[in-house]
Amino acid sequence: MRLALRHVFVLVVCAFAVFPILFVFSAAINPLGTLASTDLLPTGASLGNFADLFTSDRYPFARWFLNSTFIALSSSFASLLLSMFAAYAFSRMRFRGRRVGLLALLLIQMFPQFLAIVTIFMIFTRVTELYPAFGFNTVWGLMLLYLGGALGVNTWLMKGFLDTVPKELDEAATVDGATHAQIFWRVIMPLVTPILAVTALLAFIGTMSEFIMANVFLRDPESKTLAVGMYGMIAGDQRNANFGMFAAATLLTAVPTVGVFLWLQKYIVSGLTAGAVKG
Repeated sequence: MRLALRHVFVLVVCAFAVFPILFVFSAAINPLGTLASTDLLPTGASLGNFADLFTSDRYPFARWFLNSTFIALSSSFASLLLSMFAAYAFSRMRFRGRRVGLLALLLIQMFPQFLAIVTIFMIFTRVTELYPAFGFNTVWGLMLLYLGGALGVNTWLMKGFLDTVPKELDEAATVDGATHAQIFWRVIMPLVTPILAVTALLAFIGTMSEFIMANVFLRDPESKTLAVGMYGMIAGDQRNANFGMFAAATLLTAVPTVGVFLWLQKYIVSGLTAGAVKG
């Protein structure tokens, strides 16, 4: 009886998790393409909404897709690299201001980034006047903004992992004549693959789904990200008419995230199991 109840509970949880995906998929293949006509078993299913999504003159979805993917990959890689450098310095080196710097990073993360949106907006207004390539409606300016918000939490996350790596490895490499750069790239980096993969995945997902900052700084239709552009598809009176296209866009938006997860999964698993047995 207890085993049967467990199976029932698992089936209910699975149905609860799968139902939203089925609903979105049904709306995406529904030829009527409206919210009112959405059904789990649509009549005359087709890929018309996907075709309309890429041929629409009003909604440049392909451009939004490229913008989001490029920004997410670039900012994730840059934040991962910079955070790793900072975490290595805080974990392995002793210098004046180290404790204050760590506490400052921790305290800054207690306040959400959008609390400073007015100040950031004023700063980028000036930046747009002086350096238009890094101002409003540019992917480079948005990437700089994302880097500033991700460095703190990523640094703390990596530092905690680096603290578990024995310092004797560094000392042994130093005795063999290795420099700090060689220790970092050849000794430390292979050992911290799991945290690198997890941090990169979290940074990618956070950047792909970020909306508030992108909505403020991106106004040109060609420079918008997926989150901002797709919001415009269902904002106001367009919510019912464009729901089919919106559902199709939602499914396509999940492709980069799933691809990055599948790519990083092997590094997570191999890193966690590398030290399970002695060779």
